[in-house]
Amino acid sequence: MHVIVGVGGGIAAYKVCSVIRHFTEAGHDVRVMPTRSALNFVGAATFEALSGNPVTTEVFDDVDEVAHVALGRQADLVVIAPATADLMARAAAGRADDLLTASLLTARCPVMFVPAMHTEMWEHPATVANVATLRAHGSTVLTPASGRLTGADTGAGRLPEPTEIGLLGDLLLTRPDALPYDLSGVRVLISAGGTREALDPVRYLGNHSSGKQGYALARVAAQRGATVTLVSGAVSEPGAPAALDIVHVDSAVELSSEMNARAADSDVIIMAAAVADFRPVGVAGAKIKKGAEGPAPIALTTNPDILAGLVRSRTAAQIPSSTVIVGFAAETGDADGGVLDHGRAKLRRKGCDVLVVNAVGDGRAFGTADNSGWLLRADGTETGLPYGSKTLMASRILDEVAALVPDR
Repeated sequence: MHVIVGVGGGIAAYKVCSVIRHFTEAGHDVRVMPTRSALNFVGAATFEALSGNPVTTEVFDDVDEVAHVALGRQADLVVIAPATADLMARAAAGRADDLLTASLLTARCPVMFVPAMHTEMWEHPATVANVATLRAHGSTVLTPASGRLTGADTGAGRLPEPTEIGLLGDLLLTRPDALPYDLSGVRVLISAGGTREALDPVRYLGNHSSGKQGYALARVAAQRGATVTLVSGAVSEPGAPAALDIVHVDSAVELSSEMNARAADSDVIIMAAAVADFRPVGVAGAKIKKGAEGPAPIALTTNPDILAGLVRSRTAAQIPSSTVIVGFAAETGDADGGVLDHGRAKLRRKGCDVLVVNAVGDGRAFGTADNSGWLLRADGTETGLPYGSKTLMASRILDEVAALVPDR
């Protein structure tokens, strides 16, 4: 596919080199279109070496090829990073005073702006209005991360990590309508990852959950406008998604406490974490030594059923009746039934609004970048979730969530 990477004139331009590599290594034809200011931060030779294509900023270069029309028309995705305040202002106004902005007017593919600027610039009414205009025109404008900015400043306006930009770009290449800004004002509480139940100061009981699906849900929900709190157990994800709050926990009891403490203030609760069913009755104060007689038995007790408990809290009016509750079921078939049979039974037991069922084992679901499954609703309807990236699955699950959230 043809991908245009537009580069604005901000210090974060150096990070975009990793974004370019992400798309070229995926086999896409990448054309880099820097603004004139961007070349003060990263030279054209670097962009050409990474993309394998010539780089220019001017409409009047290669006039015979009418590049500003041809490149925009053939693009399957445009990613603009960093999208500076000036660049977004020019794009919102429909300016066409360089190759990048001119190409934007001819592009009919998904366009994703990735803002990066100081907090005051991001929050200025002019920038807020320009972002709204770009979204109204059909573009995706990501919400930036919070963190270290230029110099000693810290706040909202940091460029999301290149890995995240690449994942969201891949999502739009696969599903162009995957990131509508339709969850603005919706408070979403998501759990992710596996729990660890301590045996002693060194060892724990755990599972193979990587947290990738829960993190994908948090990432996509935040970029669809939701106010997201992510309660994270043990994960193998490289970093937290942008534009959300994250709370770290270890055990199922800690996860239960954090989820219940935040449930009443949430419009949507998604229990994507892989919660241990059992925990040791006691935790040894020192490392358990290997004895000559072999390991001593480990007495276990049952962990709280967090999903069922949240549903009971809603029934008891401890959380709003309008709160949408989504559960996950990682299942294997056995002599008593197949994966879907167990999923349907779990939906009846738990009483949630939606249950996402995954088949696990044999290298499926846990720890993988891709996933498939079924989406079961309390009303009895069922929808298959075709095999694809966990980011793609997250977008489809959130479509269902958005349809269930009461009008705001």
